[in-house]
Order: sequence, then C-alpha cells, then structure tokens
Amino acid sequence: MSLLATARRVLEIEAGAIARLARDLGAEFDAAVELLEGCRGKVVLTGMGKSGIVCRKIAATLASTGTPAFFLHPAEGVHGDLGILARGDVVVAVSNSGETEELVEILPVIRRLELGLVAITGNRRSTLARRADVVLHVPVEEEACPLNLAPMASTTATLALGDALAAALMERKGFTAEDFARFHPAGSLGRQLVLQVDDLMHDGEAVPRVAAAEAMPEVLLEMTSKRLGLAGVFDPEGRLVGVITDGDLRRGLEQGPEFLEKRAGEVMTPDPKRVARGTLAVEALRTMERFAITALFVTEPDDPDRVCGVVHIHDLVKAGLR
Repeated sequence: MSLLATARRVLEIEAGAIARLARDLGAEFDAAVELLEGCRGKVVLTGMGKSGIVCRKIAATLASTGTPAFFLHPAEGVHGDLGILARGDVVVAVSNSGETEELVEILPVIRRLELGLVAITGNRRSTLARRADVVLHVPVEEEACPLNLAPMASTTATLALGDALAAALMERKGFTAEDFARFHPAGSLGRQLVLQVDDLMHDGEAVPRVAAAEAMPEVLLEMTSKRLGLAGVFDPEGRLVGVITDGDLRRGLEQGPEFLEKRAGEVMTPDPKRVARGTLAVEALRTMERFAITALFVTEPDDPDRVCGVVHIHDLVKAGLR
C-alpha cells in the first residue's frame, strides 16, 4: 500500500468513527450535559495513556469555554492527588476498555465522595460503565492503526465527543463571544472584543491642536511635532470644528507658497470623523477603512465636539487588530 493510500485509509476510518458516534448519540448525551451543567465544583477529567492526553485537551477546551475543568492523572491520584477532589465535583473518566487498572482503583473514592461520574468508554459492560452515572459509548469497529492496535480512531472519536460536550455546555450556559474574550485576552478575538480606543489613543499634550485663526506655518509645526498625520482645528471654547491632514498640506503646497499665508480655518475640512471614548478599537479600525483615513478623533460620549484623544491606524495594527 502506498503512503498516500495509508493516509487516506486512516482518515476514512477516523471519519467513519466520528460519523457513527454522531449517528448513535442519544439521551445519554443530554444526561451528561445536564450533570456537567449542574456541577457545583470542578469538572475533573481522568484517563491513562492516550486517553489521558485526550482528557487534557477536553479539560482545556471546557475551561476556556466557561466550564471550570482540569486533568487528574489516575496513577498520581492513588498516590495522593485524589485530595484535589471535593464534594460537588463531577468526574469524566475516559477508558476505551473501561478496565484500566489505575482508573478502576480510584472509582471507590469517587463513589465515596458522592461525585457525579460520566464514563466515556467503548465497553458498556466494563467496570467503569457499571459504576458511572452516565455512560457515553464510543464504539469503534476498527482502529486506524495498520496493526489495529494503537488507539487512533477511538481517541479521535473521544476527542470529538469532548468538543461536542463543550459546545453543548456553551449553549446551555449562554456563553458569549465576550465571555470567550475574557478567557483569551491575548488572542485575536480577545483583542477585538476587549481593546477600546481609550487603550490605544494619544491624549493630553500628544493631541495636535490648532486654532482656526492660526497661520499655516504654525499648523505645519504642530503637525510635525505630534506626528499623527493631522491636526484638529478648535474654536475658542475648545470644541472641534475641523481637521487638517498631511494630504491637505501636500495638496496646498502644490498650489504655491501663497498657501502658507492662509489660516487653518480656510484650509480645514469641517466635521471630521470621530468616535466616542469607550468604542471598541476594532470598530475604529473599520471606520478608518470605510472612509480611507488613518486617524480618528476620540471624543467624550456625551459631547462629540470635546476631544479627549486621537487614535491612529498604526496603533491599531500594532495591537494586532489586522
């Protein structure tokens, strides 16, 4: 058999295992979700070998989607780590055979603490299945291993079942994208849902400000020193009335030296684009892209003419919003 044929065979067997699992899933799945949703403590995943590795991934997925969970190594458990179990916890035990020695040894402690127990196993008649409150059966007719020995299809199907549990719990708990962002502040989605223009804007003395009556040489000096590609034009009461950009300067200087004799109020574009303080940074980025501009004034939410900062597209890109 060619290497490509082997690869296709593996993928077909594993895909088939997941398809059968999806087809046969029934009331036991609903019962498992209800048990996990009602957990007053932690969800503890436990399993040996490859099952243990799958448990670690399921625990990580649950924890990142609103269900506190972690992994307990059953062999370490019988040597003291069972102390992390407490009343109110729910245990999810994974074993294809359902007879894994280290796992069977900790079952009496789980029962003695009156913890909920969900078994994920390929053997409904096993010791693990008999002692569980809910059994999620993962039937695998054939492992993808050429020798039919190494767990491949069984672990893949179990991993997929763990994702299904996590997704169902997200829906039952009303877990939102904002909730996800709180658990992933460094991720791309987290940044989009957490970062506000307040976090990235230039404020105070960094905001380029000129009066409408100022001559263009003063405007040029202010823009050059603040290096944001624009200057806000303000009235005597400090309210934003216009904007002058680098583009305005270039186009004006092309007209000749008489441009420098003009006043800011003659050159400015009135009613510049702005966003309120507290706006998500990603929304500011979309506004810039929509109007093909590189900076926005940030104003007070209750007064759109009172500027408190400037946010530049370079700051948004640097923050990972592209």
